[in-house]
Amino acid sequence: MKAAFYHGHEHISIGDSTPRAPGPGEAQIRVSHCGICGTDLHIFHGKMDHRVQMPQIIGHEMSGTLLALGEGVTGWAVGDRVTVRPLDSCGACPACLAGHNHICMKLKFIGIDTPGAMQGLWTVPAHTLHRLPENLGFEQGALIEPIAVACHDVRLGEVKPGEYAVVQGGGPIGMLIALVARAAGARVLISEINPFRLTLARELGLEAVDPTELDLVEFVNSQTGGAGADVVFEVTGVPAAAEMMTKLPRTRGRIVMVAIYSQPVPVTLFQFFWRELRLIGARVYEPQDFEQAIALAASGTLPLDRIITRVLPLEGLESGFREMERGGAVMKVLIQCS
Repeated sequence: MKAAFYHGHEHISIGDSTPRAPGPGEAQIRVSHCGICGTDLHIFHGKMDHRVQMPQIIGHEMSGTLLALGEGVTGWAVGDRVTVRPLDSCGACPACLAGHNHICMKLKFIGIDTPGAMQGLWTVPAHTLHRLPENLGFEQGALIEPIAVACHDVRLGEVKPGEYAVVQGGGPIGMLIALVARAAGARVLISEINPFRLTLARELGLEAVDPTELDLVEFVNSQTGGAGADVVFEVTGVPAAAEMMTKLPRTRGRIVMVAIYSQPVPVTLFQFFWRELRLIGARVYEPQDFEQAIALAASGTLPLDRIITRVLPLEGLESGFREMERGGAVMKVLIQCS
């Protein structure tokens, strides 16, 4: 079988891999498609070398078919269509004992800390499997993981029908958050500077504005009778957006922190006092988010075909990374693994 190996800063090779037979409690998957995400791009740029063991097979947004089952695995059969929730928790730390396995203090993220999905055959713990329905294609199935991120964010943001939500950032995760929030009944505004993303959002029926071309606070207030947004999702990771996010919510509004800020940035803490705002951290997902993502995807509610920009063979992985680097007219790039 073939696999994509990361060897260090911007060095990817495609070579033979040796499939690992599933042990007790494990399952082997014939991988169909795997998406390239922002984390994979960070790995490609060498920013996560402290976590990967090179040469490392990366990737975690995937779909495929069960090929073999290890001892003790029940409820599954060879040929089942699946995706993977790529979190392997310890089950014994304070977070796990409190029921928060997804943010385990010793969490292993499969595809970063351990080998990932960009290979023909992938062996994973069976507890990470989620079933894909027959009416959902493998390309769309590879989007379940990022949709689950969006479902988790919208759930923690407590989005309700009729509320006004602002999503700062219209990349793949921001766009999916906007679509999931709309499916939850919210009015949604995307704030984005990329012309391609702005156009796509509008074509998908979402309201979208460029914050460099107007006063975003005034615009949100004009749309909400001067109250402000019920919930703001910060997805950009840009310091200017961290400064903006406290200016947009209404009294007792919510801010959901989706973006990863590796360094401290200025935030107007006075607004939290003045308007009794809530800041909510949101990291990865829980099993219920995967199930909701699968249900939404299978229902046809989300325009997933418009989120997929192109599908490349495994040998095209580096060109997919380069396209993502350039930005512009790209949303989600998928890799066909087998």
